[in-house]
Amino acid sequence: MKALKIVMFSLIACGLIFSVAFAAGDVEKGKALFNDPKAFNGTAGKSCGSCHPDGQGLEKAGMKKEWKNPVGTWKSLQDAINSCIVNANKGKALDKKSAEMKDLVAYIKSLGKKKAKKAW
Repeated sequence: MKALKIVMFSLIACGLIFSVAFAAGDVEKGKALFNDPKAFNGTAGKSCGSCHPDGQGLEKAGMKKEWKNPVGTWKSLQDAINSCIVNANKGKALDKKSAEMKDLVAYIKSLGKKKAKKAW
């Protein structure tokens, strides 16, 4: 009985670990979206990287609790991203729960980690 409890607990723990890992998004896919001017069906011919080359200016964006850009103040990183997609790129907003949004968020959060690594 004790062995069964250990096996069940281990399976649950592994499931939680993998679900968090997959929910986090793919940094490389996010970077590709960030730099693709056609990614959001935009008419401005711009990518996120057009205004933020190599993520410039977004190094702390993944750690904030509030985001400001020229068109407003946002309570979530996803809303701030969509604001830029719609207003700067003239594109279509992403579903906040979509894989593309998770990938973009993962990439933007990774920018702060790269900056921290360089400081060492």
